[in-house]
Amino acid sequence: MTAYGTPLTALADWRLPARGAAAVDIAFRHRVPGMQFDLGGPGRGPWLDAPGHLARLARAVGVTPLAVTANVLNDIGLTAPEGTLVAARVREVLVRLLDAAAELGAPLVFVPSFRRSAIDSGAALHRTAEVLRAAAGQAEARGLRLASENVLKPEAALWLVRQVGSPAFQLLLDTYNPRAAGLDPAALAAATAPHLADQIHVKDGPAGPDRTPLLGDGDGAVADTLDTVARRCRPVRALVLENDHRGGDTARLTADLDRVRALAERLAHRHTETAQTWGS
Repeated sequence: MTAYGTPLTALADWRLPARGAAAVDIAFRHRVPGMQFDLGGPGRGPWLDAPGHLARLARAVGVTPLAVTANVLNDIGLTAPEGTLVAARVREVLVRLLDAAAELGAPLVFVPSFRRSAIDSGAALHRTAEVLRAAAGQAEARGLRLASENVLKPEAALWLVRQVGSPAFQLLLDTYNPRAAGLDPAALAAATAPHLADQIHVKDGPAGPDRTPLLGDGDGAVADTLDTVARRCRPVRALVLENDHRGGDTARLTADLDRVRALAERLAHRHTETAQTWGS
């Protein structure tokens, strides 16, 4: 892909009715070339790094592994104080996450900061920076990029980038999570553009199996946020559909994927327009 080519359309396996290899089959049937995977865990499905599983996924034909996340961290608590059993558990999960991405050949890992990992205080922000600083160093050693998915205000998000202080560290943009937290996703994208990962989660409403509005039908103003990314000339490798499709409604999934592809074409066009304007 050139710097401003049409982004790949991708799926998140944790928003599908199946995980791992079965999710890859869904992507293949829907002509989706990219996939993000969840590490799994208690209440989150089978572990992605179970013996032999990563090797089978790496050999899958037609679907490129783009990223791995660990949603189980939302159940554990990334901000647990150093020296506690919970903090040790967090470190263990992060190592497994990084190792899984390296074995799978996915270039990006991202760490969610919601529920028990929410950055809801100054102390939580400082602790998140400490944990991610260590993880970013490990990611860099493996040739990976590490991103944080959060709903921080722009100034706090930029502070986190400075405190982690690693060229491997980025911010993962979601087109709806900031709005759900009372923020403007487009303004957030504008303020943090130099630090955004080249994969973007696109959704248009809160999670709920087959109840999330189709892209463009909710209040997320998804296209406006992506237009902002284009105006900041931030290259995008993939738009990852994160609307909730766990209920298995194939027609809704097909409709949403058509809309993601249209957004990808629009983003490429806006990038071209911006590049031509800057070059004139």
